[in-house]
Amino acid sequence: MLFLIAGSVTAGALTETDKSVRSIVSGIVSYTRWPALSGPPKLCIFATSRFTQALGSEDAQPPLTYTPVIVHNHQEALSATCDAIYFGAESPANQLELISKFQGKPLLLIAEQNPECVIGSAFCLIIENQRVRFSANLDALSRSGVRVNPDVLMLARNTKHE
Repeated sequence: MLFLIAGSVTAGALTETDKSVRSIVSGIVSYTRWPALSGPPKLCIFATSRFTQALGSEDAQPPLTYTPVIVHNHQEALSATCDAIYFGAESPANQLELISKFQGKPLLLIAEQNPECVIGSAFCLIIENQRVRFSANLDALSRSGVRVNPDVLMLARNTKHE
């Protein structure tokens, strides 16, 4: 029994990379405004993400700036009425396919496996050797229907942030 409890505590501990991803995603979401949204936005997190636990756990620190919903496929994402989507292993083409199904709904898109950040998501995490930073796709952001504080965009340009 003691091993099970110790295993649960160890499994629940977040690494520094987990904390960085959680902090960056929470920061991006907190500086984003949706038209006619009251309350925290719903962030749908694809289960293919390496950081599902870090992004979905409401017990960890820092506190979440969104309501997390774990989804396993496009249909679940569509029926969850997401305000934001965090893609895991979904390809940029797969991201575009899902985005097209939301048809004009304001939607913040963040990807974990889209380092070029040319198509698909508006924000893309770049994770190298436990260092986490992000880039922005201004074209995707301009079509997203959400407004992001310009300071976040300046951080995306700065390669020193973590």
